[in-house]
Order: sequence, then structure tokens, then C-alpha cells
Amino acid sequence: MAVVATETQFRVLAVDDNLLDRKLIERLLKTSSYQVTTVDSGSKALQYLGLQDDQINSPSVSSDQHDINLVITDYCMPEMTGYDLLKKIKESSSLKDIPVVIMSSENMPSRINRCLEGGAEEFFLKPVQLSDMNRLKPHILRGKHKEQHQQQVLQNNNNTSRNNNSNKRKAMDDEISPKMTRPRFSSSLTVL
Repeated sequence: MAVVATETQFRVLAVDDNLLDRKLIERLLKTSSYQVTTVDSGSKALQYLGLQDDQINSPSVSSDQHDINLVITDYCMPEMTGYDLLKKIKESSSLKDIPVVIMSSENMPSRINRCLEGGAEEFFLKPVQLSDMNRLKPHILRGKHKEQHQQQVLQNNNNTSRNNNSNKRKAMDDEISPKMTRPRFSSSLTVL
């Protein structure tokens, strides 16, 4: 009898302009039981996430359409660096809670610090290894927790506004004068 995994499979968006590096990270992530989508540039990543350059705070597509739990991106890419991608994600009101991990083959402390201070959860040195994949899950879970917390806050706000409307209705009902209410019949019956 086969055992079915009940654990949710997390979705990772991997961004790298180098085909070999992209294939390596894809294989490592799949081996670690992640669902993986790969793109070859920061602009394609933003497109996939539903975020266009001119729409930082209002994505054209619902942010949960692809339900990405983590973005892992190369630092050095043409047109848009991994750091630029990180900044755009963190500036977006709908995507800011998605954890971002940056990879680079260059061990430059100033670059690493800049990315970590800019909101990156981790900075991996290439070549990325299978052991690095184990470090992703806590960030994904933290991102999921933030997302669930925000949904709970929104739900509580909706419930509060419904209760306020209900209380307004009750207050209106209390203001109705006794003259406008229906008379009640007494328990004694009159027989003719």
C-alpha cells in the first residue's frame, strides 16, 4: 500500500539567466520535494508573479494566482540583478511577505550584507548544494505564517465591520417607538 504525503508541497520560483545553473537549482529543489517554476530573468519573474514595472503596489494579477512560497534568484543577471528583483518584491504590498533567497558565485561580503539588509532571507554561494535546500523550509514556513496571520487580521476586520453593522441595526430597532409595534393578543379568548 502506498503512503500518500499529506504535507503541502511548497512552490518555488527559481530565477537564473544561466541554463546550467537553472537546471541544477531546479533538480535540487525537486529532489527536496518542492514544486519548481524556472524563469531566466528578473523581468520574467515579475511577470510570472503578476507584477509589472509600473505596478509596484497594485499587481495586475492576484498574487496568489501561482501561489509561490519562495523566490530563489541569481544575483548577477543582465537587465535586472537579483538585488533589483528583491527590492521590487519587497516594495510590493501583495508580494512583500514572499521570502527571497539570493545566490551568487562571488563571495563579496558587501554584496551579501546589502542583500540581507534589503530583505533577503538567505544568501547562498554557488554552486548551490542539496544541503542548502534544507535551509529553505523555515523561511517558507515563516512566510506562510505571515500570510495566514494577515488573512486572519482581514477576516477579523470583516467580522468587526459586520458586527458594527449588526449593532447599528439593533440600535435602530431599539429606537422604534412602541406605537409602531403590533398589539399582542391576550391569552384569554372571547367567545361570542
